[in-house]
Order: sequence, then structure tokens, then C-alpha cells
Amino acid sequence: MPLPARTARRLWLLIFGGWLVPAFLSGFNTYVQNRLEGRPPDWRWVLFTSIDWLLYAVLTPLVFRASRRFPLQRPKLARNITLHILGALAMCVAWAALGTLLRLGIFPPGAGATAQKVWLWFVSWLFTTFPFGVGVYFALLAIQHSFFYLAQARERETQAARLAAQLSEARLGALRMQLNPHFLFNSLNAVTVLVRDRNTEAASRMLELLSEVLRQVLRTDETHETALSQELDFLQRYLAIEQVRFSDRLRPHIAIDPAAAKAAVPRFLLQPLVENALRHGIARRAEAGLLEVSARRENEQLVLTVRDDGPGLPPVSDLSSGVGLSNTRARLTAMYGEDATLQVVNAVVGGVVATVRLPYHEAEGNG
Repeated sequence: MPLPARTARRLWLLIFGGWLVPAFLSGFNTYVQNRLEGRPPDWRWVLFTSIDWLLYAVLTPLVFRASRRFPLQRPKLARNITLHILGALAMCVAWAALGTLLRLGIFPPGAGATAQKVWLWFVSWLFTTFPFGVGVYFALLAIQHSFFYLAQARERETQAARLAAQLSEARLGALRMQLNPHFLFNSLNAVTVLVRDRNTEAASRMLELLSEVLRQVLRTDETHETALSQELDFLQRYLAIEQVRFSDRLRPHIAIDPAAAKAAVPRFLLQPLVENALRHGIARRAEAGLLEVSARRENEQLVLTVRDDGPGLPPVSDLSSGVGLSNTRARLTAMYGEDATLQVVNAVVGGVVATVRLPYHEAEGNG
């Protein structure tokens, strides 16, 4: 039952401070009693009664070692209780023996002292220590077990938090790897359409932009969050690709509150929402369509919206279907739990608006 190093240090400081208190009070009591009786204080007795308490501080590590060696746990609970009772008696004998040696050192018996007198000192002190010594032994046993179970509980909590973080990291990594090929396939399909239309200039431009975007998308050494300003830089590159595909039919507009530029957001959060708006909004219009991306801070929340002016959602629509939206919801839940939401509804003025709400905090290093 080893204790963590930090907990062990705290335990020994507590032991040392704990035994200093009765040592000081016992010496002070001897001094006051002498003064109340009208006698000058006998400093030898003051010293003896103080140091006698500190003798048990010397024996305390042995008690803790016995506690770790024979814990009060099943399946050997009865045997270990018996061993600790014997250990308590043994500690009383050791305490009395050390106390007798201390008395011989402070009160030398003189030339006429006999072994019988020293023995009587030992026996008298032994029976004096029995009631209290046994209680002290089991009190120390309880303290050691309390520290151990507290450290064990904290270790379990730390381990559980570490496992949860690892599971969350693995899940986020899997979700991101799911998003990357999805984005890649859609972009390559758009290039294929341009090639079939023999629009080589637009296809070449799109491949150049795509290589820049994929260089960032396929990196695996980045954190799961970035600054909103960095996310918007990526989104503008993505929109440049889409403008090649949609030509003059796409009118993007980005409106960001400057105070929210440093806010932390999940990487590639906006791209699936923009892609959804392009596919179900702009692509269904014969004329040019508006795609608006905005961000603002509301108290302790960051609010992101992606709106299009397309035909809107049909009366019956499964918003959870599709890689983009389902992936985004899963990532938000994994990263923020119930503190983040994604809502996709028909806009009042026509089209669809997707709204993401996140806990506001600034990105480390601003992305």
C-alpha cells in the first residue's frame, strides 16, 4: 500500500506537528503544576514529560509500516486485527523501555541503584502506558488508513479523468479523420465536373486552391481548437474553391465582431456548415445566392451563424443525417458536452440558418 511521495511528505509533517503539540502541553503542564504548588519548576521533569511524548514520534513510522504491511482489509481482516493488537502491546513495551532509558539519562540513579529498581521503573511505566498507548496505536492506524484511502480515491479520480480525456481525444481524432476524406471527395468531384466541362482554367485554379487547403486539413499535429481568426482564414480559402465551382452564383459575406477574433473554436467547425448551406441552399438557386457567416460574443458564449437565402428546409427534414452536421454535433458534444449546441432552422427572411453556441474562451497562443 505505497503512498504517493507528495502525500507521504504531508503525512510526515502532520505526524511531526501532531506530536509536538502534546509534548509542549505536557511540559507546560509540569511547569505550571510546580508553580501552583509554590515550588520552583523542576526543569528535568519538564524535559522528561516533553521528550517522552516525542518518543512515540520515533515509533510512529513502525506503526505505519505495520499498517501498510497488514491492512485492515478482507480476506485477512481477522488475522490482521489480531496482529495489530499484538503490535499495540509491543509498541507499549517499546515506549516504556525508551521512557525508562530517558529517565535514567535525565535522573541518574546514582551508585546505590540496583537493577531491581530500574526494573520497577520499567514495569510501572509500562502499565502507565498500556491504556493510552493502545489507543494511540489504533489512532495512528486509522490515520494511516485514512490517508491511504484518500490518496487511493484521488488516484482513481485522476485515472478516470485521464482515461476520459484519452477516450475523448481518440473520438475527436476519429471524427476529424472522418471529415477529411469527406471534404476531399467533395472537392475532387467538383474538379471532375469542371474537367468534364472542359473548363481547364477553372479546374487548374481549383486544384491550386485545393492543395493549399488540404495541406492544412491533413495535418495531424494540430490541437482540436484554434482561434476564430485562423478558422476564418481556412474558411476563406475553402470559399475561394467553391467560388470557382459556382462562379458568379455565390456571394459570400463574413461579418465577425473583432472582439471575438481570439475566441477558441473547434478546427474545421464552419466548413461543414458552409458546405451544407451551399449544397442545400445556393446550389438549388438559378440566380446568385447569399452566404453569410457571422460571429459575436454574448456574455460567456460565442455565437456563430451560417445563413443562406436558398429555398429553405422541406417540411420534413432529418437534420441529423449527413456526415457534415452529424460529425459537427458529435465533435461539439465530445469537446463541450451540454455547453455547446448546434441548431439548424429555416430563417425568418427565407433560407436556412445554422447557429452554433460555444462556451467562450480564448485560444492558447491565438491559434
